[in-house]
Amino acid sequence: MGRFVYWMNVSLDLRIEQVPGDNGAGEWLRITEALHRDFNARARGLAAMVQGRVIYETMEEYWPRAREDASLPDFMREYGEIWTDAPKVLVSRTRHSAEHNTRIIGDDAIDQLAALRAETDGDIGVGGATLATQLLRAGLLDELVLYTHPAILGFGRPLFDDYDMPIDLDLLEQRSFEQGVTMHRYAIRNEP
Repeated sequence: MGRFVYWMNVSLDLRIEQVPGDNGAGEWLRITEALHRDFNARARGLAAMVQGRVIYETMEEYWPRAREDASLPDFMREYGEIWTDAPKVLVSRTRHSAEHNTRIIGDDAIDQLAALRAETDGDIGVGGATLATQLLRAGLLDELVLYTHPAILGFGRPLFDDYDMPIDLDLLEQRSFEQGVTMHRYAIRNEP
């Protein structure tokens, strides 16, 4: 059985974007080459990616072109290749077609995602706060990988949407990167 892993860049106050639509691409992020190479290694190890519409469309707009862009550093072109080639599931009620090895699910998304989890060997990367919150509520979210950047945004999109229940976590791994960025990987206790 697979495991859903929500992987996100966050501020110290657990914000993932400062202004609507920046999708975690704000100037508060301190993404160095070493950090990006860690992203690449983790993404390469995923069995699949599941993304909400907003984050999917952001990724779709940039990464397929990035893989061919000789002006970009090799680690960014590499991520473009990883993202474009990876098996992906887009969760959207409004999109009816997608490229880049992507299938779409809309209605009954949680049931379909539970089936995907049951039939997948390995980790399934989760992108998007709304999707992650739905998986968390359904008891399907298994792990968090948080890259915490040394910034307090004070406002903006939170890591989870309108979730007001305690979440018990077990620390599995931690690592420090340049410029004060830390990575913490947690198992989520999905106990009844």
